[in-house]
Amino acid sequence: MIGIAYAMGQGGGAGGGAGGFSGFIPLILMFVIFYFLLIRPQQKKTKEHREMVANLKKGDRIITSGGLHGRITGLDESTLTVEIADKVRVKVARGNVGARVQAAAVKEQAEPEKKS
Repeated sequence: MIGIAYAMGQGGGAGGGAGGFSGFIPLILMFVIFYFLLIRPQQKKTKEHREMVANLKKGDRIITSGGLHGRITGLDESTLTVEIADKVRVKVARGNVGARVQAAAVKEQAEPEKKS
């Protein structure tokens, strides 16, 4: 009875070297998939946001990450002064700018108001 237990406990020693590397192949493939599906697009989006924030200028219309719509009236290294209504100005950190509103969309909204 004891002889059977020893025989069952013996692992195949000859195939252990090749099995070690083949065990890492699925992990490597998962990392590659995560890189192309998650990491790379996030890096690209962060780079585009950083460039957009660096290229802001007076008069640009923006939307903050909190949802405020406004026009930039002043610039500083780390903050923006945004006019959200007539004579209502707030200071916003540059990193909190969510998007810059396209100039074409602003012109289209202004033209119907001028016609009426």
